[in-house]
Amino acid sequence: MQKNNDNDVMNDDNEEFSINESDTIYDDYEESSLTEEDYVPEPDPVKNKPRKRKKKKRKKRSRLPGVIILTTFVFAVSICLSLVIIAFGRDMLGIGKSDSTHLIVIPEGATTVDISELLKDEGIIKSPECFQLFSRLRKSDSSYIAGEHFVRPNMAYETIINELTSIEEAEQQETVEVTFPEGCTISEAANILEENHVCSADDFVFYFNSSGLGYSFESRLPNDTSLKFYKMEGYLFPDTYFFYENMSPEQVCQKIYLNFDNKMTPERYAKMESLGLSLDELVTFASVVQKEAANTDTMLYVASVFWNRLRNPGEFPLLQSDPTSNYSEFVSAKMDVYDKTIVDSYDTYKSPGLPPGAICNPGIEAIDAVLENVESNYFYFIANIYTGQTYFSETLEEHEAYQEMVEGQVDEYLIASREAEAQRAKEEAESEAQNATT
Repeated sequence: MQKNNDNDVMNDDNEEFSINESDTIYDDYEESSLTEEDYVPEPDPVKNKPRKRKKKKRKKRSRLPGVIILTTFVFAVSICLSLVIIAFGRDMLGIGKSDSTHLIVIPEGATTVDISELLKDEGIIKSPECFQLFSRLRKSDSSYIAGEHFVRPNMAYETIINELTSIEEAEQQETVEVTFPEGCTISEAANILEENHVCSADDFVFYFNSSGLGYSFESRLPNDTSLKFYKMEGYLFPDTYFFYENMSPEQVCQKIYLNFDNKMTPERYAKMESLGLSLDELVTFASVVQKEAANTDTMLYVASVFWNRLRNPGEFPLLQSDPTSNYSEFVSAKMDVYDKTIVDSYDTYKSPGLPPGAICNPGIEAIDAVLENVESNYFYFIANIYTGQTYFSETLEEHEAYQEMVEGQVDEYLIASREAEAQRAKEEAESEAQNATT
């Protein structure tokens, strides 16, 4: 086979052909400077075709839970409303409430709102708004009468309104004016009431010592009254009262309790607490001062003597008050079954400190004398009960000298008194003889 130039190529079949540089067998091919990284494939029309979203089928929600919740809510509201209506209904009718009597004092010019709030404060009603509505529907807003009225929590609203707008019962009864003197005992006060036909003495003593009438001062009473003879001795405030004949003893007690409650002002309670006294101690202390003091002018210093002794128990373990011994004897005489512990506890010559309870019912001057807490150096005093003069001492020697002097004054007074009595008797006899001759 004949060879051609260098460009001649032989194929596998030994056929000879030639390729020239100018040939354009691969005329669509050109050398490119693009790298592999610069190559961007043509988009695939199939792959980039937007897909159609399938619509999800919505599940049908059950309405049963909503119905149950709504039904439960309506049921709960209905129960609450029913309970409220029942509560107001019971309050309006006075069902299941206390039957204790309360004294309500309506001030002049009080409105229905004022009266309803007063009734709520006293525990008579629970809903002032309901009472106001009932009063308005009943057209009673302008019919309320100022003054004292007795009502009970178990009264229906209509009964309460009738009581607060009526004076017929009071007009039919005769008013009785009764004065309890300072220093009287419950027993003496009971006799005064019976003598004036207000109520039975025994019934009064029973109701007065029962307490529990709902006044604020009662919350300060001691829980332990085992050593007391009369639980409420000291709380019958001495004053002038107006009662009715054949009055309920419970209503009588209401008036007296209310007076004491009003006398014990916030200022007095503040002083009492600053001195470290309980209400019962204050009343007991004041009862001793009331009985010991010859007059109101000396109460401050009589109280100071007992204050000084109470604050110096080492030197003065006993108060040694004669009126406490007298009350001890009174208690002993009144007891159905003699109890030496109670009797001796009232006698400050036998028992230390204050008695377990008051020995009388003190006036406001005696209470204020204790609260005043006047400072002094006195530890003794003696009074001439006939002249009202009281002598105070710092030492026992000085006290004994005053005691001797007072005893002499008393002897002179008694001798003079007997002579005066004899002279009056003689004059009366002479007058009777002269009248007989004429």
